[in-house]
Amino acid sequence: MWPNGSALGPCFRPTNITLADRRLIASPWFAASFCLVGLASNVLALRVLAGARHGSSATRSSFLTFLCGLVLTDFLGLLVTGAIVVSQHFALFDWQAVDPGCHLCRFMGVVMVFFGLSPLLLGATMASERYLGITRPFSRPVAASPRRAWATVALVWAVALALGLLPLLGLGRYTVQYPGSWCFLTLGAERGDMAFGLLFSLLGGLSVVLSFLLNTVTVATLCHVYHNQEAAQQRPRDSEVEMMAQLMGIMVVASICWMPLLAAARTKWTHLFVCSFHKCLLSGCWISGSDLGTEDTGGNKLRTVPPPPGASW
Repeated sequence: MWPNGSALGPCFRPTNITLADRRLIASPWFAASFCLVGLASNVLALRVLAGARHGSSATRSSFLTFLCGLVLTDFLGLLVTGAIVVSQHFALFDWQAVDPGCHLCRFMGVVMVFFGLSPLLLGATMASERYLGITRPFSRPVAASPRRAWATVALVWAVALALGLLPLLGLGRYTVQYPGSWCFLTLGAERGDMAFGLLFSLLGGLSVVLSFLLNTVTVATLCHVYHNQEAAQQRPRDSEVEMMAQLMGIMVVASICWMPLLAAARTKWTHLFVCSFHKCLLSGCWISGSDLGTEDTGGNKLRTVPPPPGASW
C-alpha cells in the first residue's frame, strides 16, 4: 500500500496490502447495506420510543430516556463511522494521500472510542437505575425526571469523549487499521499506547461486568417477589418485567460484541506491561522483524522467548 522507504505520518504503519487485495476483502455494497439497515432500525426504534414515552409512569419514562439515549448513540455512531468506511470502500482512496496530517484518522479514532464506549457505559447506567428501582426503591430520588435522565446520559457521553480525546493530548495513538479503511487505538508496545489501551479495555470490561452483576441481582429479586405468595400485592408490574427483558437483551448483545475484544486487548497489554516493568526476568521480551506478534512503533514484531545464556539486564 505504501512503498518501502516512504515517509509515513504518525498514524501510518508499513503494510504490504495491495489495491487488488483491498477490493477482495470487503464489498462496498455489503458495508453500505449494513449501515442502511442499522440506521433504519434505529430510526424505527426512536419512533417507537417517542410514542411509548407519552402517558408512561415516571420510572418507565426515565428508563425510556436512557434507552432513547442508547439508540441515539448507536444511530450517530453508525452514521459517522459508516460514512467514512463506506466512502473508503467505494473510492479505495489512499489514506496517506488523502489525509497526510492524520486529521481524519484522529477524528475517526475519537469517534470509534466514543461510540464504542458510550453504549457500554449507558448499559451499566441503566442496570444501576433498575437495580436501585427494584431492590432499593426508597433510596432513589423521588423526582427521577426525564431531564435528570438526559443529564446522566450527557455525563456518560462526556466521560466517553474525554477518554477518546486522550490520544490527542499525548496518551496513546490512533493509527490506520487493516485493511486501511478505518482508524482505532494502537496495539503498540509504547507505554502510552499500553496505558490508553488498558484504560479503554478495563473501563469497557468493568461496565459489562457491572451490568451483568446488577442485572442478575435485579432479575433474582423480581423472581423472588413474583413467586412470594405473601407479597402477592407487591408483584412486579408487566412494565418492570418488560424493562428487565430489554435490559438483559442489551447486556447480551454488548457482551457478545465487545467482551472478546476487550478481554484479548487487556490480556495483551497486561503482558506487555509485565514485560516492561519487570524487564522480562521470567520470560524475556525481544524485538524481531520476522516473528509474528505485536508491532512496536518501528514496525517490528514483539515476541516472547527465553533470555539467551549469559544475558545481563
